[in-house]
Amino acid sequence: MNKFLPLIALLALGGCATSETTYLNNGEQGLAIDCSGEANSWATCYEKADASCAGTGYRIVGTDGTPSLKESDKTLGVDVGNFKNRSVVVVCK
Repeated sequence: MNKFLPLIALLALGGCATSETTYLNNGEQGLAIDCSGEANSWATCYEKADASCAGTGYRIVGTDGTPSLKESDKTLGVDVGNFKNRSVVVVCK
């Protein structure tokens, strides 16, 4: 069991962007992309959107995420220990 704890911790912190099909209020099909975690960024969301739309492009419908900390709230200039929530909904063109 102790051998799996570091692996579980790494997966929880790292993770990767995931996407799932969703439907907008107007019936249009879109993708809900989640790229939360310390190791990801907004760029990870947009890269996943581009890959999921097979290079045809996409339109951003909405975003949601944890706001960035002010420089004065960071520890030695680094945002330490705050789990980042990031998600974006896109529609492929």
